[in-house]
Amino acid sequence: MSEQAHIHGSYWLDTAPPGDPAPPPEGPLRVDVAVVGAGIAGLSTAWELARRGRSVAVLEAHRVAAGVTGHTTAKVSVQHTLIYDHLRRTRGPEGARLYALSQTDAVRHAKEVAEELGVDCEWEETASYTYVEDPSRTDVLKAEAEAAREAGLPAEYVTETELPFPVAGAVRVAGQAQFHPRKYLLAVADGIRRLGGTIHENTRVTGLDEGDPCELTVESGTSATTVTAQAVVVATHYPVFDRALLFTRLSPRRELVLAAPVDAATAPHGMYITQEQNTRSVRTAPLDDGRRLLIVTGEHFTPGTGGDVDERFGRLADWAVERFGKLDFTHRWATQDNDSTDSVPLVGALHPGSRNTYVATGFGGWGMSSGIMAGRLLSERITGRTCPWSDLYDPRRIASVVREGAAFLKHQADVARHFVGDRLPTASGPAVDEIAPGDGAVVRVSGERCAVHRDEAGQLHALSARCTHMGCLVAFNRAERAWECPCHGSRFDVEGRVVQGPAQRPLERRDL
Repeated sequence: MSEQAHIHGSYWLDTAPPGDPAPPPEGPLRVDVAVVGAGIAGLSTAWELARRGRSVAVLEAHRVAAGVTGHTTAKVSVQHTLIYDHLRRTRGPEGARLYALSQTDAVRHAKEVAEELGVDCEWEETASYTYVEDPSRTDVLKAEAEAAREAGLPAEYVTETELPFPVAGAVRVAGQAQFHPRKYLLAVADGIRRLGGTIHENTRVTGLDEGDPCELTVESGTSATTVTAQAVVVATHYPVFDRALLFTRLSPRRELVLAAPVDAATAPHGMYITQEQNTRSVRTAPLDDGRRLLIVTGEHFTPGTGGDVDERFGRLADWAVERFGKLDFTHRWATQDNDSTDSVPLVGALHPGSRNTYVATGFGGWGMSSGIMAGRLLSERITGRTCPWSDLYDPRRIASVVREGAAFLKHQADVARHFVGDRLPTASGPAVDEIAPGDGAVVRVSGERCAVHRDEAGQLHALSARCTHMGCLVAFNRAERAWECPCHGSRFDVEGRVVQGPAQRPLERRDL
């Protein structure tokens, strides 16, 4: 993998590059609704509200659909691995049914939006599969197929697929879809503008006053201003404002993605995933030359704990070659999402006392359908309508957290291990002069832990090693040239700038 210098990053960003950035607000701005975050959840929410006549401003710290959404695998599916049997046991048959209804509504609505906007987003209807190769796990799949059928989905248990390797069994759900997420969302953004909404890129929201109306403090470069809104939606992947302590119920997960052209005649057209071998996901996308792009995802890990990520990319590549033959990988990237402790996204009121603030997070790797669902749900709430599945996704739910106590406690133990362990006296680690070009490490300098990166030219870049969110120690991801926090998933570039929240402030610079 490391020898192929021609490999690009995200295929979606490569084939739908951003144009000129939309400017920040020039001064104080007043709207009906301010949406923080321009990924699929934020843009879907803004689109639904703009269609209902609300004035909307979307505030994005970086570029539209270039964060998590720009690095997804872009499956628009109601089948989320083994979710329905889990929900049947933890939320009852009605909870599973409502989950299926809400996700089915999202898939259908995405197609309707694409048709309404007239966008060629490579929409393809296909079947989705959750499979196993281990025969001892087929009973789990049979239970999932039964639960999905009970929830109202066209699910069936099968033993044959179009994959070029045998499986022990699979749950097949027909009528799902895959698309080009950037092309879809850039069209949605244009649609928001046509309806009178505004989108502001490179605009970081740093403060929230929950009054009536609410007031947001926004910054761009060295300038700052305010945005006043009757309602605020926080759709930043990981909430940048967490007044309900949602970080205690979210665990970040990073996954690697590889892509290579394959012959269309032999390419699988369905969408496949297995939880075996640290997750393996497969889909294909159409290419201009008549071939298809094989997209393989897996090797998930908590940010900051991935070890040698290049080695993980190598394992994923070996798996793909072993099953699909010789491949010339053209793209590689990584994606990140948050798992909620009860496996259901958190969409609704930002905290128990909020009247005008809302949140959408915890999509668990299924952000395409869940982000569109969130837009539908939040627009209903904000405009005073009733949504049948609001209670299912309500972030204020308590009973499900109690039922999922083991997952909740494990997540807290993992965070506490880093939070407390990072403050204990430890060995100093490597010396600065031991850091190789392109690598980085946390080292002690004059008694303080510093995050030090040596670039390919040999220049050192030193930063505070403490994440600006809650102070956990970051770790270096050499494959992606980024500092990552293992507690809540914040990521920073080698200059300390925030790449991914919940952190809002950069890592402080240090002199060596």
